[in-house]
Amino acid sequence: MSWTHQSWPRRRALTAATGLAVGALLPPEAAPGTASARGPALATAAAFANPVIWQDFADIDVIRVGDTYYASASTMHYSPGAPVLRSYDLVNWEIAGHSVPVLDFGAKYDLNGARGYVRGIWASSLAYRPSNRTFYWLGQIDFARTYVYTATAAEGPWSRLTTISTPYYDAGLLVDTDDTLYVAYGNTTINVAQLSPDGRDQVRTQQVFTTPPSVGTLEGSRFYKINGQYYIFLTRPANGQYILKSSSGPFGPYTMRQVLLDLRGPIPGGGVPHQGGLVQTQNGAWYYMAFVDAYPGGRMPALAPVTWTPDGWPVVQLANGAWGSTYPSPAVPPPPRQVTPMIGVDTFDGTALKPSWEWNHNPDNTRWSVNNGLTLRTATVTNDLYWARNTLTHRIQGPTSTATVQLDHTAMRDGDRAGLALLRDSSAWIGVKRDGAGTRVSMVNGLTMDTNWNTTGTGTEVAGAAVSGGRVWLRASADIRPGTGRLGTFSYSTDGTTFTRLGPAFSLGNDWRFFMGYRFALFNHATQALGGSVRIARFELTTP
Repeated sequence: MSWTHQSWPRRRALTAATGLAVGALLPPEAAPGTASARGPALATAAAFANPVIWQDFADIDVIRVGDTYYASASTMHYSPGAPVLRSYDLVNWEIAGHSVPVLDFGAKYDLNGARGYVRGIWASSLAYRPSNRTFYWLGQIDFARTYVYTATAAEGPWSRLTTISTPYYDAGLLVDTDDTLYVAYGNTTINVAQLSPDGRDQVRTQQVFTTPPSVGTLEGSRFYKINGQYYIFLTRPANGQYILKSSSGPFGPYTMRQVLLDLRGPIPGGGVPHQGGLVQTQNGAWYYMAFVDAYPGGRMPALAPVTWTPDGWPVVQLANGAWGSTYPSPAVPPPPRQVTPMIGVDTFDGTALKPSWEWNHNPDNTRWSVNNGLTLRTATVTNDLYWARNTLTHRIQGPTSTATVQLDHTAMRDGDRAGLALLRDSSAWIGVKRDGAGTRVSMVNGLTMDTNWNTTGTGTEVAGAAVSGGRVWLRASADIRPGTGRLGTFSYSTDGTTFTRLGPAFSLGNDWRFFMGYRFALFNHATQALGGSVRIARFELTTP
């Protein structure tokens, strides 16, 4: 996870050095077969395409437990936090649950007098401890302390095990072969801590490496023991990957080798693949799962095979001198089932949200419900969407996708605003405004924050139309390919079939400093008084 105060010129300066790990070149691959980043496929597919997930999952930690792969990612101010992804082939992934059920780290994560934008769940670690058949999540919050959560199943329930006073920045958790727990962490100065046998306390911590000035910054630790050697896998934000190796134990001494630098990535216009993890398949093959900076959409996971030199250093396998846009699919057993697609229809069946949803900050749980439909009751009186509680978000599927919601606005009250947003530090929305006896559908843009995440614009209606009846269908489409000038558009329908474009195209911002990419967001807030509600019967995410 890159420091929030790190400037873009500094990142540019980091790319001034040259060099690349020499990988065995793979021949150009044919177009992918049935394996795809956009839906379920059989593990026997001939090839897979990068990014393996074209949704925003950054700072990846990836592990294998038996025949199942799991990954964790950063979520910043979104709640629940730290999603746990699951796969049976490293290519097709689903969201199983979240390691951090609620961001109970202070009132700012409740939008209660303060806000936690670009704080919260940064780069963290996911591990599995065979001795007690338990998953562990470990991460620091606000540079103040470290939290550890555990669960016996990836989908949860997860509960807090402990709080440790040392903030393990960009931590990597290692369960050693003798069951000892170690944590590698730090920025530029890399440290290793040993935890107590129950994982609740720190036993010792020691500096093990100082990054040479010629390299600059290293962070994003991932900690491994492979063939008796200890490895700390580190990123140089946002263009390189390095690795430390020790033959003398977890506390070193360590030697360093460059893995990649300024490597051309698999997403046109995107950045260098970096900051991820290594994982070994059941048949002994190794892969590196990294992320690619691809704003305005966020940071997208990409996968590449890895080989090892005779003296024990990893080498990323390249295609035409770059991280391949396709590779042969991992040779793994057939999956026990197809994973749940990350796109499709959600009718909010049952009484709980599916794990693809995350709130903007913690919700007020007394003011929403799921019961074969989603009810959002107004939870905040404000004219600022960035202060409105109970805004529910969903990642956007790249490279382009469309979200459509069916919204019943019968129970809205005077002054209420409800709808569908493209949410980031520069936002726009289409929604329903209830003012007096009149109801209108409106397209609003100009919702903005500054680089300290204070609101600088609450939005202006640029188009609107009167609507009658109690239901409306709202639609937002977004092009999240990397670059500037990518557009979002909005439309509405009164019958669910014929849609009318509303307002001008919205230009998506692509500044990396917000870290998270754009999301679709469902909202309902009051501007006068609480008491109103809307019911969302259906959400559909589609790709062209």
